[in-house]
Amino acid sequence: MVQFCNKCVMPDTRPGLVIDPETGICSACRHAEQKETINWQDRQEYLKFICDEFRRDDGYYDCIVPVSGGKDSYFATYIIKEKMHMNPLLVSVSNLFTTTKTGEYNLRNLGDVFGCDILSLSLNRKVARHMVRKAFEELGSPTWCYDRAIYTWPMQVAMKYNIKLIIYGENTSYEYGGPLHKETFSAIDQINNDAVKDVGGLEYWLDEKADITMKDMQPYIFPSQLEIAKSDLNPVYLSFFMKWSGYHNMVLAKEWGFKTLDDTSEWDRKGYIEDFDQIDSLGYLTHIFMKYPKFGHCRATDVASIWVRESGITREEAIELVREHDHLLDPRALYDFLSFTGYTDSEFWQIVDKFYNRDLFDNINGNWVLKHPVWGKHAW
Repeated sequence: MVQFCNKCVMPDTRPGLVIDPETGICSACRHAEQKETINWQDRQEYLKFICDEFRRDDGYYDCIVPVSGGKDSYFATYIIKEKMHMNPLLVSVSNLFTTTKTGEYNLRNLGDVFGCDILSLSLNRKVARHMVRKAFEELGSPTWCYDRAIYTWPMQVAMKYNIKLIIYGENTSYEYGGPLHKETFSAIDQINNDAVKDVGGLEYWLDEKADITMKDMQPYIFPSQLEIAKSDLNPVYLSFFMKWSGYHNMVLAKEWGFKTLDDTSEWDRKGYIEDFDQIDSLGYLTHIFMKYPKFGHCRATDVASIWVRESGITREEAIELVREHDHLLDPRALYDFLSFTGYTDSEFWQIVDKFYNRDLFDNINGNWVLKHPVWGKHAW
């Protein structure tokens, strides 16, 4: 039986999410409540103390800020550059799929308005295509390699450039519910979150026929704890020091020129209930959709739950948003994914069918139907 949070609309099928059996409240909602008791001024002073510790006077980079060009990248860069007066090197990983014109503008504008250098990694597309296909077919998580590089590349750059401080955005496990429940400023264990969990070592991705060898795995190597200690690296989560809100971050980002999809009228996405998050890549959204067959919920559930926690909408309104949008895969995103990977439409859906969780779905006349939707009688 699926249980749903009694406050938001998150199900207990989300990996790492815990719903209290007595109250019916999920761990993400509890963490949101706890944030209201935090003295954020004290934490901001702590962030300033850390920045002062790593601030340099020789003109070199003080820290690294991993960015994509999204709203959270603007917020993080604003805090570190404008409020903490640090000299950050912005580090990004280029999209594997087609980048929206909005996304291209936002990343370019980010470096421009804040006056920062951006070091970007373009992954080997031949190798990445092999990894995307393997991850899709065997794991149902097609963008593992891209997501992995987002975590590993900034760490590698920090070690190569002798930069000791890395400022990541939010602790996704703590903010939204995941396997890493402890609230901490240190991001040293982030590689263990569910997004890029180990799947048997990098050897898993090697393929003699495709000529994929260990030399192709360099972008995906996360430094060992010993290497991190020897390099005196200090990765931290900005969300520990600043109260994190995607909507608030977007509002601030727009003050610095960030554009939403509504601003540009570039893309009316299916399955999404907002126009300002994950707006830079077309095909990547297919990866997000794969949460639906595996866990019975998708992006509308995620965002609606956040809106409930931030007192934007009622739970009843959130349920209706989930009912209307959660099951949809945007056709433009799918087309771009197929163009990159080489699958036909029918091949794609045959693979997706393998990942529908039979405990969560019934196949009725060829259509997968949720057994226990949040709007049904089996909700909490």
